[in-house]
Amino acid sequence: MTSAPTRPVPPSSSPAATAPVTTTPSEPVTAPAARTGVPPAMLLRELVFGAACAGAVRAAASLKLADALDEQPATAEELAVRLGVEAGPLERLLRALASYEVFAAAGDGRFCHTPLSRLLRSDEPGSLRDIALWCTEPWTWQSWSRLDDAVRTGRSVFADAFGKEFFQYLHDDAPESAALFNRAMTQSSRQSAQDLADFLDLTGVATAADIGGGQGQALAALMERQPGLHGTLLDLPKVVEHADPRLLPGGALADRARLVPGDCRVAIPVQADLYLVKNILEWDDESTRRTLRNLRQVARPGARVVIVENLVDDSPSMRFTTAMDLLLLLNVGGAKHTLGSLTALIEESGLLLKAVAPVNPYLHAFTCTVP
Repeated sequence: MTSAPTRPVPPSSSPAATAPVTTTPSEPVTAPAARTGVPPAMLLRELVFGAACAGAVRAAASLKLADALDEQPATAEELAVRLGVEAGPLERLLRALASYEVFAAAGDGRFCHTPLSRLLRSDEPGSLRDIALWCTEPWTWQSWSRLDDAVRTGRSVFADAFGKEFFQYLHDDAPESAALFNRAMTQSSRQSAQDLADFLDLTGVATAADIGGGQGQALAALMERQPGLHGTLLDLPKVVEHADPRLLPGGALADRARLVPGDCRVAIPVQADLYLVKNILEWDDESTRRTLRNLRQVARPGARVVIVENLVDDSPSMRFTTAMDLLLLLNVGGAKHTLGSLTALIEESGLLLKAVAPVNPYLHAFTCTVP
């Protein structure tokens, strides 16, 4: 990693706060600038019609509209023939999407790709098509309409709306949505795995453990980067069964990989030089405390713990991270962290927080050691 100017993390009375904790600076969090010359009333009208934008992106992803448009601009009539849809409504959809820079008008009634529309292609490296579909699944619309209830009560509204808790509903009543969720999460993890592998300093690390690591894309990326590194993936039994093929028996990394079924909120029966804890400390605070306590109890003195999370107060992607935070509240009653809230929980666990730095525009890494 390259060095950068630092600024202090919020002070704390915890003994752990005596360690020099620094983080790479970011721009102050401010309200997004309004478009020049656009009246506030027009801006607010655009916001309250935000569902139209999300719905248009979903329609494009569902129709595979981006896949139908190649390098040459095409008219709505030409694209309609390729997709088997009506040309008039398709032109209206394209016009709406182009106003958000998803596709662009190329003149003579033709449309062309933009960097945003390319991310909806199925074959685009870093494609966000599955994520676009997941975030706009039919149940999401009903959940968002009850956000005021979630704010009043401070808890998930999903069971009230659908009669079952979130994951049980996906398992029992929406298997296609559950499969889409798995693809979207795998896609998201794969994209951040390389960023993490580039970010982490593996000097002196012979063993790494990915705690609650899903299918283990991040662990596999670390193991591919450092030949000889042995890795352990800990997650629920059904998750571990479907681990990244590179980690499963017969896979390219299998001889250096260990798959451990378990719940990190109950126990972490793994010792390693480096523990990676990514995007799982989003439950209620008590569950987070149990996870960190379990890790603290099993880890050897001097072991490194890297906690990676989205932040809602120190991120250049505030609209994205705060939206995920609200969706967590709606679905499972969870929450994304602020810099201060996660710092406090880490220090309470007894881990020594050494530094906080951005991994990419969406993720921050909290680097700790075990005393």
